[in-house]
Amino acid sequence: MLTYESILEDIFTALPMYHKMGSSAYKEGLENIEVLSSITGHPEKKLRCIHVAGTNGKGSVTHLLSSFYQEMGYKVGLYTSPHLVDFRERIKINGEMIPKEKVVEFFEKHQRYFQLVEPSFFEMTTALAFYYFAEEKVDIAIIEVGLGGRLDATNIITPDISVITNISLDHTQLLGNTRTKIALEKAGIIKHGVPVVIGQSDPETLPIFRNVATLREAPLYSTEDITVSELPSSAPFTRCINISHLDTILCPEVSLPLTGDYQFENVATAVKTLLLHQQENPYVTEIIRRGIENVLKNTHLRGRWEILCESPLTICDTGHNSGGFTFLSQQLDSLPCRQLHCIIGFVNDKDIDSIIHLLPRKAHYTVCKASVARAEEPERIVAKMTAYGLQAEASKQPVYATYQALKEAVQPNDAIYVGGSTFIVADLLAGMDKSL
Repeated sequence: MLTYESILEDIFTALPMYHKMGSSAYKEGLENIEVLSSITGHPEKKLRCIHVAGTNGKGSVTHLLSSFYQEMGYKVGLYTSPHLVDFRERIKINGEMIPKEKVVEFFEKHQRYFQLVEPSFFEMTTALAFYYFAEEKVDIAIIEVGLGGRLDATNIITPDISVITNISLDHTQLLGNTRTKIALEKAGIIKHGVPVVIGQSDPETLPIFRNVATLREAPLYSTEDITVSELPSSAPFTRCINISHLDTILCPEVSLPLTGDYQFENVATAVKTLLLHQQENPYVTEIIRRGIENVLKNTHLRGRWEILCESPLTICDTGHNSGGFTFLSQQLDSLPCRQLHCIIGFVNDKDIDSIIHLLPRKAHYTVCKASVARAEEPERIVAKMTAYGLQAEASKQPVYATYQALKEAVQPNDAIYVGGSTFIVADLLAGMDKSL
């Protein structure tokens, strides 16, 4: 008899997982997901979707969109990756994770056919998400691309709108070693006649999106008519923003609980997408306000400049490439702290050199190894950081290193940052959950 625990053990151990194994687990092409779709009754054809790709920001944009539609009273499916603590974080309806019994039901019904396909972990998870959303008759599904776009397992959907947040160098061994090559892979989600929103109008990559959109007769939109500006805020650990459309303030004095500086761009992208999709909705302004202010409550998003402790200020963030660290480093540099303690780690297929030169020089770094096969050895990272003139030491896993930093951060204006890799943050949050 199948149980949730036995199913989870099977898919974690038997199916190739990119986020643990790296490129050896990546299966190029849509053949497997198309077979899985056929086996499960083509559930993706029963869904209305918004499809979100991009190097950074796609997780925040998908959660913002989900929150918007939840505030409209919709039943909203949300598919994201990777998970931080619980596998079921990947598949949610109105912020609630897929029930364990639904996972069991899916495998009991289809498992004997799956053995013929030999799918990857992500292909199987995508098939499960589409099946669950269709069975539960969601009003709309917000689907985050796993990796790339053109050959990603999610790319069998035909969405109402496609979204590409931004482009920077990441997964270069699979997607290409230039931003233009990566942009071409991301542009693969653009469908014939389907509007596409480009979150960052970069002069290097925008022509690629325009060319693909023209070939596929897909209306292309930028976020240049959306302005997100910060106002003084008296509330701790929140941002107060104005959102303007063209020259008119659309939503004044909105409390933004996603406090990372990079979230302004994500808010603009999500707002533009909603305005396009809900052009006739007279309540769209209030939906935007409530959706932003309630995004954490509605979707349970974690790991985006998340405040874990206020004294000493302790923050974690899943940013893990040079594009993400461009923003993160600026924000870390701006923290008014006496001593900044950074607990970081990286996976072995990242261009660590391109990140190290972005790191704040004033910090003390403790380098850890995440509990995934792809994790880089801390000593190798420490050697690179030391050569660059940073103060760094190797340590044990992230929970231990964070507790040590909490002991050392004795002054009220000390601060702690945990990140560098999604898996460092995941290990920390999992360890914190166990200790509660």
